[in-house]
Amino acid sequence: MRLEFHFDFGSPNTYYCHRVLPEIEARTGAKFDYVPILLGGIFKATNNKSPMEALAGIKNKSEYNALETARFVSRHRLNNFKFNPNFPVNTLHIMRGAVYAIKSGLGERYIEAMYQCMWEKELNMSDPEVIASALNDANLPGQDIIAGAASPEIKQELIDNTMASVGRGSFGSPTFYVGDELYFGKDKLAEVETEIIYQTNG
Repeated sequence: MRLEFHFDFGSPNTYYCHRVLPEIEARTGAKFDYVPILLGGIFKATNNKSPMEALAGIKNKSEYNALETARFVSRHRLNNFKFNPNFPVNTLHIMRGAVYAIKSGLGERYIEAMYQCMWEKELNMSDPEVIASALNDANLPGQDIIAGAASPEIKQELIDNTMASVGRGSFGSPTFYVGDELYFGKDKLAEVETEIIYQTNG
């Protein structure tokens, strides 16, 4: 049974999930594979819109969404979260970097560093100079990652990941696959955990 987390650093909801997934892994003994995708590419391919756009103009719905988010943050004690003042951030470079880092055995360190930069340190992670500095501050091989992320193979792999995700049914992020079962959104994490247990125990 493969467990997949299809993510883009640009979504705060994926940050929340990134912080909660270790709890699920600890309880179930399972391990999630992080699959970098480009959220803008998924939106374009599925004609979807960001929550900010989708909720605009709907009376009370944005307020309820904010309430649910506040409940989630409080429940899981995500006290380090800060909404990035540069939002929305173009994450193309750091998502390509994620593909390279995962293939190079640096995935966990890179992903943790980028999520901290995006949603705890409030950095503009679309700026190449900021990215280079952030990688060096995290003791990651910044020059190697930046060069690797710019390679045609890595660029194509991110595109392929994105389109394969759409082909399997994805329309946004955070998206999870438990085997072939698709779950969308941070509010489905309990169901994700239940499905892991169900599939593990047969």
